[in-house]
Amino acid sequence: MVSIEDIRRAQRADGPATVMAIGTANPPNRVDQNTYPDYYFRITNSEHMTDLKEKFKRMCEKSTINTRYMHLTEDFLKENPDMCAYMAPSLDARQDIVVVEVPKLGKEAAQKAIKEWGQPKSKITHLIFCTTSGVDMPGADYQLTKLLGLRPSVKRFMMYQQGCYAGGTVLRMAKDLAENNRGARVLVVCSELTAVTFRGPSDSHLDSLVGQALFGDGAAAVIVGSDPIPEVERPLFQIVSAAQTILPDSHGAIDGHLREVGLTFHLLKDVPGLISKNIEKSLDEAFKPLGISDWNSLFWIAHPGGPAILDQVEAKLGLKPEKLRATRQVLSDYGNMSSACVLFIMEQMRKSSSKEGSNTTGEGLEWGVLFGFGPGLTVETVVLHSVSI
Repeated sequence: MVSIEDIRRAQRADGPATVMAIGTANPPNRVDQNTYPDYYFRITNSEHMTDLKEKFKRMCEKSTINTRYMHLTEDFLKENPDMCAYMAPSLDARQDIVVVEVPKLGKEAAQKAIKEWGQPKSKITHLIFCTTSGVDMPGADYQLTKLLGLRPSVKRFMMYQQGCYAGGTVLRMAKDLAENNRGARVLVVCSELTAVTFRGPSDSHLDSLVGQALFGDGAAAVIVGSDPIPEVERPLFQIVSAAQTILPDSHGAIDGHLREVGLTFHLLKDVPGLISKNIEKSLDEAFKPLGISDWNSLFWIAHPGGPAILDQVEAKLGLKPEKLRATRQVLSDYGNMSSACVLFIMEQMRKSSSKEGSNTTGEGLEWGVLFGFGPGLTVETVVLHSVSI
């Protein structure tokens, strides 16, 4: 007679979860950060706020961002002036955009990942969809299932309103699914649009203006599974461990509130200071079992919440400048795309490793860390092991 233990052993995979393919996508509307302040104050009818415009220009200059991509175009914003006000009821117009466009952008990224994976999409067993842009029923996970033509029996997980740390959350979740369901192939999609947060400037809420200077639109997808099929599936990174924690004394550090005016963004504490003060504890807990304490021996994939966070983490840990090179490159090219960012950085690292002739996907290094930072203040820490190229 078969025992429960036998059944459980048969249900579990033998090896660790691996990232097998990556795909990314952005809207076609490309924004130049140098000219964005003039555009932003013009389109929001705020050019009379000259002092605030100068502050915004300095924010954009300090952002280290060169370009961003946004679904919202000038023509659309002219037709929807309520979205250009600081606080005008506009949730319906925003929802009309994101409910349709978030799954569509996710589809574009997912198709690239599936193509690279090289397996039929009928072999996808699980779908994790993550977005901070809008809420609907049935959700973006359902819409993407239809858009891609996935099997109706695909097991779906919809994650709304997680914010910038969720790129780590989805990998943690995918790891559990892949390792505890033999043969599982998990499609992970993060798709983010600023249409839900875009608004005009306010003298009294500069934290909202920080968001207008940093955020961009993008979607990223990965395929995660254990026990890759030899000669068919090519693992890129192994997901070794994953943890989540709420930082001490961080309540209210980053807040977002969905209201009739859309999703409002609030920075209430010293976020870079909180992260840099506590990051070594997360590293110690993650890498002590591996006997690793030299943070420069790791490859780094850190969510680019903004240059101040990266600068303070770099200084606190004594990181060499090249450690955050891939992260800073993605921030420069795309801005802060919330949950999708770390997957873009993973793709950037994979590409640069190959271009530079490295022997592993982690820029020649064996072990790496992926960090997600976001509302809460929540930190996701994922330990990655690179694969030979």
